[in-house]
Amino acid sequence: MRILLLTQFCYPEPEMRGLTLAKALKEKGNDVQILTGFPNYPGGKVYDGYKIKLFQREVIDGIEILRVPLYPDHGQSSIKRILNYISFAISASIIGLFKVKKADVMYVWHPPATIAIPALMIQWFRRIPAVYDVQDIWPDTLEVVGMLRNKFLLKLVSIYSWFTYKWIRAFVVQSPCYKSELIKRGVREDKIDLVHNWSHEIDEPEESVEHFKEKFGFEKFTVLFAGNMGKAQALDKVFMAAQLLKDEPNVEFVFIGGGVEVTHLKELKTELKLSNVRIMDPVPSQQVGGILKGADALMVHLIKKPLFKLVIPSKTQAYMRTGKPILMGVEGCAAEIVEEAKAGVTCEPENPQDIADNVMKLYHTSEAERAQMGENGKQFYKKNLAMDVGVEKMLTVFKRVAKQ
Repeated sequence: MRILLLTQFCYPEPEMRGLTLAKALKEKGNDVQILTGFPNYPGGKVYDGYKIKLFQREVIDGIEILRVPLYPDHGQSSIKRILNYISFAISASIIGLFKVKKADVMYVWHPPATIAIPALMIQWFRRIPAVYDVQDIWPDTLEVVGMLRNKFLLKLVSIYSWFTYKWIRAFVVQSPCYKSELIKRGVREDKIDLVHNWSHEIDEPEESVEHFKEKFGFEKFTVLFAGNMGKAQALDKVFMAAQLLKDEPNVEFVFIGGGVEVTHLKELKTELKLSNVRIMDPVPSQQVGGILKGADALMVHLIKKPLFKLVIPSKTQAYMRTGKPILMGVEGCAAEIVEEAKAGVTCEPENPQDIADNVMKLYHTSEAERAQMGENGKQFYKKNLAMDVGVEKMLTVFKRVAKQ
């Protein structure tokens, strides 16, 4: 089967379904090409070794990639971010339309929602049916993260999204909650398939848990949050939970990663005099597996908003794959998957007392029970969320859509 992948983000940028998915599809005997932009995410500057031009073809790991120009940006300015999205949509709609090879089906990674413009252009004029992977619900996401607050503009984005949903041939979604939401927004149920996100590849270290506890200084019961520390994560409420437990001598909260809230969180740690909180700098990807393995519990936390009841944060899969108990501070589908897998405990997001209570619940759970939670999560991941499972589901959808 000939498959076109349309995504604004692709290797060497961090990505979930770009080159990684293309290679997996190619290994199963498919002819795969990618239409994308020049790499600039997340710093907003074009990567070394690349220069924006009318178009560029390259081959990476046997995958042909066509890059088209865009306005590079990923800052806090809404106007510049919109320029980034729109510029790629226009380039992919015009240049990509003529330069991509013929394909049987097109896989489209959304966000941003502007990706639907080239998707529909290619679907209509090149007769390549689109399978649209909805990872964000627009305009809801724009409003929640503060990128767009004007009610009139939000309404326009809502109308635009409805229009694109009407014409896209098929959809895949990351959770049952997303499927229900799309049905509410007028998408026919028979056009939607559930394909859970899988984890990024993480090196599975051979060393013992004790080795990593010593290496990273995890001397106490360690609750670890790893990843982006932004406004959506609402980690100030987790710091308040840590404050409630500051007299517990054997419990520590560790935060590792980057993000716009790091400076504020460091100031909050000083202000609240939290000796039971550590903020670590990001580590190389090769060390992430060891960091996770050395912790006693792994935390997921997002702001308490209706939108986030629909999502399963990507770190959920990474945590499950690691085989450690999870403290899930996200309501809805994310909490349901942890409960179904019996992979940890859930708490109410942005509720410091409930977070603290569930940290102590895990602390007082026996090591054997916590180990069983971790193993439950690992087995659930292999059976339902692993990459090979997801790719097979994708291929089933692609074959069906290509025949329509």
